Amino acid sequence: MCRKRGHIPWTAALAGALVPQGCVSVTSPTAIVSAPVTVDGVPAGMQYLYASGEAAAASIQAWNALVGYVRAQRTPTSVVLAPGATLAAPRWTACGSKPRAAVFDVDETVLLNLGFEYDASTGRPWSEPRWQEWERTGIKQVAPVPGALAALTQLRAMGVTVVFNSNRAAANAAQTQAAIEAAGLGPARHGETLFLAGDDAMGSKKDGRRAMIAARYCVVAMGGDQLGDFSDLFNAGQTPAARRAVVQSPAITAKWGAGWFVLPNPVYGTALKGSRDEVFPPAIHWAPTRGIH
Repeated sequence: MCRKRGHIPWTAALAGALVPQGCVSVTSPTAIVSAPVTVDGVPAGMQYLYASGEAAAASIQAWNALVGYVRAQRTPTSVVLAPGATLAAPRWTACGSKPRAAVFDVDETVLLNLGFEYDASTGRPWSEPRWQEWERTGIKQVAPVPGALAALTQLRAMGVTVVFNSNRAAANAAQTQAAIEAAGLGPARHGETLFLAGDDAMGSKKDGRRAMIAARYCVVAMGGDQLGDFSDLFNAGQTPAARRAVVQSPAITAKWGAGWFVLPNPVYGTALKGSRDEVFPPAIHWAPTRGIH
């Protein structure tokens, strides 16, 4: 999997719709097409995620469902894929007598990066050094995702340990911990309840860190805004159509809302790829006739 942040920022989203893409590098794209903006001069995806009541409602809905699912469990069941499992034939890690935990991505799952996206809303292309500077200094210009604070509080009250698994850099662990706690979402302790890119040799792939967490805990729920927050297998080079299909396969469908919970993010990430014909297959193309414009 690519770095979670920045592999397709909103400035590249339109370019991504025009050319086929696989896993996109963290470096700036070589060709940036002007990003679509609203009449207010703010990218539509940012307006939706950071300002709309609809996005807040979708987030609260996901968090309410997650808490309800965990509360209704009588026998803890792991939702982390076991080593060697596939999406076609999923198997789950054993829980045994391990204590319960719920595992969450950080950026745009529990934490809204309002300060960084304000800066990015001007059309600035993705910059890894700029993001690293944000990790180091953007501690107070953040806010909880709607519904996250209440949900994490309820999970902890049920005796479920909250664990964060983020692709922020391990070198910035102290600052990431501070940002999470400044938003009221902590505690977060690196190596205990906070796992970061650099904690193993897998870079931005999260399965290794998930295995580390699952060795200590029975992970009863996971939440994220990217499919890689649930398994790296989703980012194993599939076309957009194949990736969308596997999400809807019988073996995987049963997990959405029943252990795996997705938060909305139309601003950046692995969802934002696909050529025009991949997004709209030729069989469904339509255009008006008889000179209608």
